[in-house]
Amino acid sequence: ALAPNLVQTLEGTPAFIHGGPFANIAHGCNSVLATTTALKLTDYVVTEAGFGADLGGEKFMDIKCRKAGIAPDCAVLVATIRALKMHGGVKKEDLKQENLKALEAGMSNLQRHVENVQKLGIVPVISINRFSADSEAEIDLVKEKCKALGVEALMADHWAMGGEGAADVARAVVKVCDSGKSKLKFLYLDDMPLLEKIRTIAKEIYRAKDIAVDKPVRDQLANFESMGYGKFPI
Repeated sequence: ALAPNLVQTLEGTPAFIHGGPFANIAHGCNSVLATTTALKLTDYVVTEAGFGADLGGEKFMDIKCRKAGIAPDCAVLVATIRALKMHGGVKKEDLKQENLKALEAGMSNLQRHVENVQKLGIVPVISINRFSADSEAEIDLVKEKCKALGVEALMADHWAMGGEGAADVARAVVKVCDSGKSKLKFLYLDDMPLLEKIRTIAKEIYRAKDIAVDKPVRDQLANFESMGYGKFPI
């Protein structure tokens, strides 16, 4: 559709659907038109940047925000204790068992996402989507570790309770938005060579030591720049 589709949630909240949040095949965001229209109609707009803060989140800020002239006031990082335990080495069939050691090991993944968002100048809030098998000890551990990172983590039960279950997360987001502390910082400048933009993303977001680029790729990037595409975002 050329124009955004207006839909509503089960609780009657209006939402625009326009484009798809698939950052593995595109920039991972909905359209600029949908976002800028929403910003004219309400005090707070929530938009998804798909595939994590490293892929969709970085593209949202470095591509969409750069071109649309907008900037987020807060970033919500969605995590689950199940996923963090998997990052810590727990097998899928064992995820319902309490495992504080694996959970603590898996927290390094969430820490990296927090660092990436902060590197882009945005204050994050952690939304921990609750599963019935999550133990109180595991929840306390995640909150403790997030506090040590300087970010607030809150439980979200919206999968079972609807909007009421995410009220604490919403209040934390409003608090961050109203603080004015988020100041978007792009990862790279428009006039950087395309190869250096790629290198910057690889090193700063994915923590690569460097990148290896074959001559055909270098030639193709040089050709893009000769055609006037060098100032495009990556």
